[in-house]
Amino acid sequence: MPAQTISQERAAGLVKSGMWLDYGALLGEPDVFDNALAARKDELQDVKIRSCLSLRPRAVIEADPEGKHFHLFSWHFSAYERRKHDLGRCNYSPLNLGEVPDYYRRFLDPIDIAILKTCPMDDGGYFNFGPTNLWQRAVVERANLVIVEVNRELPYVFGKDNGVHLSEVDFIIEGDHAPCPELPNPEPCEVDRIVARRIAAEVEDGSCLQVGIGGMPNAVCSLLLETGVKDLGVHTEMLTDGLGLLYRSGRVTGSRKTLDPGKVVYTFAAGSLGLYATANRNPHLYSRPVDYTNLPHMIMQNDRVVSINNTTQIDLQGQAASESDGLRHISGTGGQLQFVRGAYASKGGKSFICLSSTYEKRGERRSRIVLTLTPGNIVTTPRSDVMYVVTEYGMVNLKGKCVAERAKAIIALAHPDFRDDLERQAYELRIIPRGVSFSSPCNTSNGVQ
Repeated sequence: MPAQTISQERAAGLVKSGMWLDYGALLGEPDVFDNALAARKDELQDVKIRSCLSLRPRAVIEADPEGKHFHLFSWHFSAYERRKHDLGRCNYSPLNLGEVPDYYRRFLDPIDIAILKTCPMDDGGYFNFGPTNLWQRAVVERANLVIVEVNRELPYVFGKDNGVHLSEVDFIIEGDHAPCPELPNPEPCEVDRIVARRIAAEVEDGSCLQVGIGGMPNAVCSLLLETGVKDLGVHTEMLTDGLGLLYRSGRVTGSRKTLDPGKVVYTFAAGSLGLYATANRNPHLYSRPVDYTNLPHMIMQNDRVVSINNTTQIDLQGQAASESDGLRHISGTGGQLQFVRGAYASKGGKSFICLSSTYEKRGERRSRIVLTLTPGNIVTTPRSDVMYVVTEYGMVNLKGKCVAERAKAIIALAHPDFRDDLERQAYELRIIPRGVSFSSPCNTSNGVQ
């Protein structure tokens, strides 16, 4: 039956108790449908909704603070989903982000209803997903019913598998045509700039960049403008404002890429309205599903891949915990591990895990570099995968180093106020054996730059 245009109230009326719904992710999450569904809360029970990086409050959750009617399951937490998790109103689904399309196609039961925000239908009969490609195609394939909520303000982006054809759609609802939600970009602090300066010095002409979320990775992009580096490529999960700035500066040409030469390749964009405007109908920016951007065997096909990601805590053996604070979940695994592996496998590739050496909690300065991780903390990148670790006090490449060498090198990256205690604990627990030196007559450095 041809797709019908219906009201959001009628669309929400299709939902029954016990159903699984899929809201997609980011800019693709529906709003008018969400509001209409929230208005039906007293008629429904046990409605389960998948989301990812929600950039606006979800009306169904706001209307149901005790969780009697709706339940939210997220592939990656935004600040909103983190707050709801703290209240017991959102649950995290562990993953490697690049595998999610496969989860839908192989392991998850069919979705009862998928509701995705899209651009209005184009001349070819497609509803473009905008700059949120990710796993939308897999969602459409696995949904019993597909509803699109059209929004004229959603950027129309070029790419592969980045839309749903009219023939695959069951119902169309008119959106509110509100501007896209923005993701704030905090101004980098001095520590961010110091760390970024160390990483920027390692970026060569023709390097292919992946940049994660946060002040430090974005600061690297800004500092690259101050260097003479040229002919950069981009093959990334997230298109950030920093990468948008580099592209607009002319430093990004993609001319030396193996995959998609001349194209800035990404799976989703999140940032300012200026970033969305850069992506809108830009033939040089190309959006692909996340199993194309994030799988290591794809990433490694470009030479000199540089992967730059944050972590929140690292232990003396090099385990990076980037998504939780003990048992409190903060964000998600995302694509960090896959890009660390893909960059390492790339010819001439480098991966950087960066962090400030300290943070403030309850008025107390604490070290992010620790003997052992906080109990309950989730290891995002195992010690065997971590390559470069960078703080404001230096940078070290852990590849090939034994446990004792790692511990000594990582202690040197810590704030000076914490180094003595870390070293004492490392000796007491035999992480560093006594009586052995790792210097040589030819090289007295411990590897920290």
